[in-house]
Amino acid sequence: MEAVVAVFALLFVLFLGLGAYATVKAIGAAKRGVDRTLTQARRTVEDHTLRAKSFAQPGPVGEIAQLRLKLRTSMRATQDALHAGVAGDESLKESLGLFERLSAHGHELDDELKRLESEPDRAALAERLPELRERTGRITHSADSLRWAARDRARRFAEDDLESLSAQIDVEAGALRHWTTAEQPPPSWPEAPPADATTGHGTRSEATRPPTEETAGRPSITPPAPRQTYSWQKKPRPESTS
Repeated sequence: MEAVVAVFALLFVLFLGLGAYATVKAIGAAKRGVDRTLTQARRTVEDHTLRAKSFAQPGPVGEIAQLRLKLRTSMRATQDALHAGVAGDESLKESLGLFERLSAHGHELDDELKRLESEPDRAALAERLPELRERTGRITHSADSLRWAARDRARRFAEDDLESLSAQIDVEAGALRHWTTAEQPPPSWPEAPPADATTGHGTRSEATRPPTEETAGRPSITPPAPRQTYSWQKKPRPESTS
């Protein structure tokens, strides 16, 4: 009896532990979902704010807002493209590592631009703009190169797969339409030889052979040639009629 109670107690503790673990995992997943939602909402608000500043505030402040918006848009698009492609192409892991190193420079530049938005000295800010443009252009150019290379690679693989699939479909379609090919008639049997050609030595007899042009005008019996007479021979005496 005590063993049964111990087993039930152990099962109760086990189920309680599993329930607590599942609850913690669910709370963690919900928290991560909320964090992602808040981060996405914050990014959206910041992008709209930068876009508004770039149009509403001319001069160095508006240009800095444009640089930040350009940098953030390029880096986010490249990050999404690489993370989406690495799931199906392991060779993009190296590209993703390079992008993470580039992201460190991008975050550093974005933080610097954000601080300069509240800079009261407009003249000093205007002097920094050429260097800021050059840094932003280098980072966005590298990010764009990685993004387009990943997209070209994915498109090339898709084209190769489509070409191979089209060739296989053409072969299968030809096999399915095999009845449409013109069938050649079977060869005919040779004609049987005449019955009289199979007798004797394989040739017709002279009696049954039809006359030819050479023998058509020749009589069937040759007449005797006239006998030649000489002068010393006696004339034949006529027979007596008596």
